[in-house]
Amino acid sequence: MSNEIDTINNENNEVEEKKTENEETRDRELVCSMCRRTESQVKRMFTLHPGLCICDDCMQKTMDTLSGGGSLSILGLAPKNNNDKDDSANFSANLGDLSNLSSMIFGDLPSVPMNQRLKKKKPALKTDEDNIEAKFDIKNLKPPHVIKAELDDYVVGQEHAKKVISVAVYNHYKRVFDKNEDGVELEKSNMLMIGPTGCGKTYMVKTLAKLLNVPLAIADATSLTEAGYIGDDVESVLSKLLVAADNDIERAEKGIVFIDEIDKLAKKHTTNSRDVSGESVQQGLLKLLEGAEVEVPVGAMSKNAMVPMTTMDTTNILFICGGAFPELDKIIKQRLNKTSACGFLGELSDKYDDEKNIAGKVELQDLREFGMIPEFLGRLPVVFTLDGLKQDDMVRILTQPRNAILKQYKKLLSMDEVALEFEDGALSAIAEKALKRDTGARALRAIIEEIMLDIMYEIPKDDTIGKVVITEDYVARKGAPRIVLRSN
Repeated sequence: MSNEIDTINNENNEVEEKKTENEETRDRELVCSMCRRTESQVKRMFTLHPGLCICDDCMQKTMDTLSGGGSLSILGLAPKNNNDKDDSANFSANLGDLSNLSSMIFGDLPSVPMNQRLKKKKPALKTDEDNIEAKFDIKNLKPPHVIKAELDDYVVGQEHAKKVISVAVYNHYKRVFDKNEDGVELEKSNMLMIGPTGCGKTYMVKTLAKLLNVPLAIADATSLTEAGYIGDDVESVLSKLLVAADNDIERAEKGIVFIDEIDKLAKKHTTNSRDVSGESVQQGLLKLLEGAEVEVPVGAMSKNAMVPMTTMDTTNILFICGGAFPELDKIIKQRLNKTSACGFLGELSDKYDDEKNIAGKVELQDLREFGMIPEFLGRLPVVFTLDGLKQDDMVRILTQPRNAILKQYKKLLSMDEVALEFEDGALSAIAEKALKRDTGARALRAIIEEIMLDIMYEIPKDDTIGKVVITEDYVARKGAPRIVLRSN
């Protein structure tokens, strides 16, 4: 009896899986297995068997080759009138009858996988209530103070940066939903974030995309090269955005692209060869930042003949670039110390040496001196800096955010029914250690991992432990954590 029930359950599961697969297939565009063009790019598509589709042009060429230069009419397959639906239906039926011929001709063609097929564009509905964009329009767009308040739950400090990015994102999506009825065209507000490593640049963008529920693509500028050279070309960042939007082209065209390590694209001043991974990439990104229709491969990071292509408009895509820009502070100090060190108006050459947030005084001429071309900077109108983290900020990062590191470890130990507590002195000692490593907030995770290693290893051995208290001496490796046993 149990075997029969298991068999019935397995059959039901298979039916549900096939139903889900069929629904997903209906939502995706068909792709020609020969030329890799999509259903919206061709006049007609013939489905020979599931997963194998041939467009009208490729079918015609194949039949011309078989008939020695003739046409489909030689084989009695061509419809009399292309506009006649009945003839087209008869044509498809005739193809179905020639299953042996189609399998012989097209049997070796690979089927197009689902991740290389775009979602079908949904037709625009007449009523505003049924409109697809009603879920995310200018009426439902969160104002800047709400965006910043939600960022405060995840990102510690960086008040100025959070305010700037909230306003810029709000203005950008107002531009996206603007119908331009009065003839005033709003320009894009792409952003450039400057801050030391580990200060929260990438984390802030990730959190922002999560709060707005828009697709996000994070690209590393170090892997980008000029088209034709080994490496990723600039269009690969759009391919990542298309994948993040589940191949929904309309949703991807309203997403966010974050290009990290943008400072690595600075012009090389000490080379006479072609700068294929620096200035050339900056020039290649110009058309993406400003807005252009770009050919993008679907389901792959590089263009080749076996991958279908689609056109993506970057006009409404928000680009955010971020980088640490090492030694930019020296360029800023050199500009600020232009006055002579002698005379009544003289200034000391080491006046700004002790200023920690010297990057906040950055200007476009400093970035040009660093190696960024003026055309690239002109397409990033919003430039702001993130402050370096202090010891108080490190302590707050450990405890305050919604997914703080200590909250994660407390949850892990709570699964073993053990409470975890950190003394204030221990938190300060951890923050002090992290500052010495000079890698920002990333150092906190590494230090906590070292501290908690022995505890996470020993706790499951003893069921009598009810609470563990991390002391300052234990962080300094001068003592042991305080263990509290369970009360019977």
